[in-house]
Amino acid sequence: MTTTDGMPQVHTMRRGAPDRLPLVLLHGFPLDHRMWLDVVDLLTGDPTVLGVDLPGFGASPSGPDAAQALGAAADPSLEVVADAVAAALRGQGVDRAVVAGLSLGGYVAMALVERHPDLVAGLGLVDTKSTADTEEARAKRLEIARTVTAEMRVDAVLGMRTALLGTTNRVGRPDLTERLELWIRDQGPAAIAWVQEAMAARPDRTHVLAGYQGPAVVVVGEEDEIAPVAAAQHMVDALTDAELVVVPAVGHMSSNESPEPVASALRNLLARAEAGASAGAAAGGERTGN
Repeated sequence: MTTTDGMPQVHTMRRGAPDRLPLVLLHGFPLDHRMWLDVVDLLTGDPTVLGVDLPGFGASPSGPDAAQALGAAADPSLEVVADAVAAALRGQGVDRAVVAGLSLGGYVAMALVERHPDLVAGLGLVDTKSTADTEEARAKRLEIARTVTAEMRVDAVLGMRTALLGTTNRVGRPDLTERLELWIRDQGPAAIAWVQEAMAARPDRTHVLAGYQGPAVVVVGEEDEIAPVAAAQHMVDALTDAELVVVPAVGHMSSNESPEPVASALRNLLARAEAGASAGAAAGGERTGN
């Protein structure tokens, strides 16, 4: 997909009925929108769903290309990613949506709340955290970025195919390990390095959540070691109107390890946001005498 001036735009998968408040799904690292398909298949009521390939992943242009299209600096940043997603959504006529992201996708969703607050009618944060990396985690990300860039292979992140899963599923669900390896191998090493640097540079956005007034849900796998239950509770405590859903016996990939409760949580979030939009429209009609 390209913009009106011929520049590349991030790719989105669209499903469901038109003219509904859409649910926008932002994937984790180092994957693409396919990681959400298990959840999408369980969303009843034919909602409008947009699955985004973040810059560099899936069918989307690279991070530097997305930055060029936006007229932004090419330095790796999640701000560029968020702005690229917002531009793609508006290019499809979406000016209000429920936005849900897992891990990296959650970081981008929080950046959208900060930079494009009018776009976010509801917020879903799945197996993610609002805090910045520790110095140790940041250094590890940058080291992986350097290794991937030097070798131009994704091997440095292949270990994530098991680390992303909970202890229950690492051995018991080889099908999940195989799917994750397939999805990881489909991504480009340049994208993996660029986004690792972008994640390393991200700030703490807990204050952004504290200022967000819309409905939210925070979902976390009980066995998530990357963004644990304590990190999820930290976000719930910051938010004004948030529900916490802890999915038992799963890790960081709750969307694939146990998609049913994730789909239920997002379906409920969408209903809350739609109800809020309807109430707002009714109140607006009363004020104008319509």
